[in-house]
Amino acid sequence: MTTAITLRPARTSDVQAIKELVAPLAERRILIAKESVTYFESIQEFLVAEVDGDIVGCGALHVMWEDLAEIRTLASADPWRGKGVGHALVERLLAKARDVGVGRVFCLTFEVDFFVRHGFTVMADQSAVDPAVYSELLRSADEGIAEFLDLARVKPNTLGNTRMIRTL
Repeated sequence: MTTAITLRPARTSDVQAIKELVAPLAERRILIAKESVTYFESIQEFLVAEVDGDIVGCGALHVMWEDLAEIRTLASADPWRGKGVGHALVERLLAKARDVGVGRVFCLTFEVDFFVRHGFTVMADQSAVDPAVYSELLRSADEGIAEFLDLARVKPNTLGNTRMIRTL
């Protein structure tokens, strides 16, 4: 018997569960822990995965520019790793990217093989961003964008993850 994974938009009442999913990954330096206010401010970007009413995974799509978005904060509970939660979330987030008109999606990850299976490739450089767009993105205060742009100010906090991109 297989257990059904249900995906739905996150609600404000899910923030604590999202933080609990991220916490062990942040301790292992796989994800960066964020303050509650950051999750509340971006709750509309998140999807959660539920099994029998329990949240077992989460992920967000953060639009950066007209044709560029990031999959971020992709996490699943340890007992659910390798059981399709991440796959379901990524596929739904890619569909969401298509729905809003984004042509390219990137991620910062240690799970290179996982994202390769979803059509992502390792970015050799930042040429994926037009110089004019790059200069506009420099104005963003978002740390994920700073990581993507490989700005010196985030280097001390860099987790050592890999930049990957997929064209839709």
